[in-house]
Amino acid sequence: MTTRSCMAAIAAVLVSAVLAQAAAVKPLLAAHAHNDYHHERPLLDALSHGFTSVEADVFLVGDKLCVAHDREDIRPDRTLRALYLDPLRQRAKKYEGHIYPRPVRFHLLIDFKSAAEPTYRKLHEILADYADIVTSFGPEGRVDRAVLVNVSGNRPLELMKAQKLRYAGYDGRLSDLHSELPTELMPLVSDHWGRNFTWRGAGPMPEAERQKLKYIVQAAHEKGRIVRFWATPDRRSPAREALWIELCKAGVDLINTDDLAGLQAFLLKHER
Repeated sequence: MTTRSCMAAIAAVLVSAVLAQAAAVKPLLAAHAHNDYHHERPLLDALSHGFTSVEADVFLVGDKLCVAHDREDIRPDRTLRALYLDPLRQRAKKYEGHIYPRPVRFHLLIDFKSAAEPTYRKLHEILADYADIVTSFGPEGRVDRAVLVNVSGNRPLELMKAQKLRYAGYDGRLSDLHSELPTELMPLVSDHWGRNFTWRGAGPMPEAERQKLKYIVQAAHEKGRIVRFWATPDRRSPAREALWIELCKAGVDLINTDDLAGLQAFLLKHER
C-alpha cells in the first residue's frame, strides 16, 4: 500500500468513527470553529462537538489549496479537499444531503492567505467538483445544498460579482452593513470585536455598546445576512461567558471559538 492510499484509509476510518457518533451529537447553529485546522482532527473534532461552522485558511500552492495559517506550516497532504471537502461529501451521502442527521445549515468559511484572484479561481474550479454538496448561486438564484461556502481574507469582489455561476459567497465587513450587494453575493458579515467594541466581558456591558450590537445584528438580518465576530475573548473565564451571553441575546449568528468543548457546553446549557 502506498503512503497516499494508507493515509486515505486512515482518514476513512476516522470519518466513519465520527459518523457513528453523529446521531448522538446535537448540532449547534451558533458554533463556529475558528482556525479549525489547528485541532488534532480538523473538521472531525468540530463535528464531534456539534459545530455547524468551521474556518480554514488556505494558500494556493501549484494546483492545490493547502490548509495552513502561515506559509512555513504548509504540508502537501493537508489540502482543502482532503481535510474538508471529501469528509463533508461523505457526511452528506450518509445523511441524505445533510451534514448531520437533522437538517441544519453548515458553513465552511475559507480564508484566503494568498493572492485573491488566482486563489479564488482555483477554489471555484475545486468547488465545481463538489457541486453535489455546496450551495450554488446562479441564474436560477440560490440553490441550497449541504454546505454554504463563504470566502474571507483576500476576497476578489469584482471577480465574484462578474460570475454567472458561483459556489461561494463573499464575507463582508461592518462597513458593508448597508451595502446594496445582494444577499446571494454577501450572505455573511464578519468583523473584529475589539475594533468595534471596548467591552471584553468584565462587569456589565455598557448600554451604548449593547444597543450598537443589537443594531448591527438587526441591520444585517433585515438584509438576510448572518453575523460573526472574530477576536472575541476566548480564554475560559466568567468574562468570556458573559460576552457569549450578550452575543446570544443580540442574535449574533455565529460565535467564534478555539475551545470546542467549552462553547458546546455553554450553548447546550443556555439552550436548556
